[in-house]
Amino acid sequence: MNQSKPSLAVYADRRMLRILLLGIISGFPWIIIGTALTLWLKEDGLSRSTIGFAGLIFGVYAINFWWAPLVDRIRIPYLTDAIGHRKSWIFSLQAVMLFCLILWTQLDPSESLGLVVAVGLVIAICSATQDITIDALRIEQIPAEDKASIAAGAAIAVVGWWTGYKLGGAIMLFTAEKLELLGYTNYWQITFMVLIVLIIFINWILMFVPEVSDAIRRQEQRAAQQRVAQALGVSSAADGTAAKADSAHQRPGIKNVITQIIPWFSSTYLGPLLSFFKKNGWQIGMAILAFVFLFKIGEAFMGKMSLVFYKELGFSKSDIAIYSKTLGWITTVVFTLLGGWFAFRAGVVKALFIAGIAMACTNLMFSWLAWAGPSKGLFALAVVVDDIAAAFATVAFVTFISLLVDRTYTATQYALLASIATFGRTTMAAFSGSMVDSLDGDWGLFFIITTLMVIPSLVVLWFIRNKLNLSDAKAVVGKGRG
Repeated sequence: MNQSKPSLAVYADRRMLRILLLGIISGFPWIIIGTALTLWLKEDGLSRSTIGFAGLIFGVYAINFWWAPLVDRIRIPYLTDAIGHRKSWIFSLQAVMLFCLILWTQLDPSESLGLVVAVGLVIAICSATQDITIDALRIEQIPAEDKASIAAGAAIAVVGWWTGYKLGGAIMLFTAEKLELLGYTNYWQITFMVLIVLIIFINWILMFVPEVSDAIRRQEQRAAQQRVAQALGVSSAADGTAAKADSAHQRPGIKNVITQIIPWFSSTYLGPLLSFFKKNGWQIGMAILAFVFLFKIGEAFMGKMSLVFYKELGFSKSDIAIYSKTLGWITTVVFTLLGGWFAFRAGVVKALFIAGIAMACTNLMFSWLAWAGPSKGLFALAVVVDDIAAAFATVAFVTFISLLVDRTYTATQYALLASIATFGRTTMAAFSGSMVDSLDGDWGLFFIITTLMVIPSLVVLWFIRNKLNLSDAKAVVGKGRG
């Protein structure tokens, strides 16, 4: 492919269909612990602050890099050999989420709030862990040198995520409202049963996604482990047992356990970090992490309270399903695809600047909606404009961090960057409900404040814009079309 003149034809690649499915799988849990849990708690009479703090369960997405190295290295017995390393993790985690949904069907938030949130936390942990391996499997579908397809794949992954989140959310909302109108008091619990069926169907389709052999990655990881072992003066033990450590069929002797564990642990956890800072340098590396942390905080504050805002303004579940989910999905898909193409043509850094400014400004549409009242036309316009900006911002952001990762540590480095971004969006956004309460419910002022939150990230990006090392992706990060 001519990298200087990429076209939309890159989306016709068969690999994009696989990446779309992976994105759907990644986005689907968010309708459970985001949309469903939020409305479930809201309709049970809980306060905005309580709902906001319940969102702290999303904080696990901010720390999943702690166990990402283990996901990169540990092989699940039997399943790994049967369906592949990445898919075995996804399948196992989906099974736990199914069990949690079944448990939710037996609970009532007004009577068992702590248990409801605890089960939600387990779902969030599984989802955050699943994202580690989904992102790795998605990136590994495309060779590192195929930069145009990497940008397109990032766009398709975002489309998939929003498809799982918005269309899955629309199905859920329509189902819940229909059951409520029919007189079922436990309409949310029955709705969870519908979600269980959808998850089972998605996992069946997952089996058709091919997975590249992890032999080369495992070989490079063992080589890194041996280098650490030599540096620690235990090279003989590490050299003799490193290969065995990755095998479920052989176990090292007790004498070698310590000399094997230390190099394995050190290379597994320190290797990805050292690789990242070696590639980017300490100062630029820290600046990248600062930008990643700050970029989408404003969007997260707004997004966390959006459903509460819609309900308080007087919109029904079907209104939210039609305008925020279904209409939002259409605009998101279209402009995500265009955003992926734009990120490659104009450069991912330029795309981040444009998208960040647009993402911040569109929050003002919700201030307008708050002051104007429950106008469906204005609601639709606000959702469309916001989704356009969010689509461009997300695909540019995903492309950016996808280009930063070392393929030897795909899962770990991507999880690290994504976790830092999520930390800002989840832990800090937990105070969004309290912010609205402190403003005496002034939603218009709240959305203006979220507009200003993007400025620090764009300042950081401006200072490092010419110092980024995104592999050999000059066509991706260049200033023009070439």
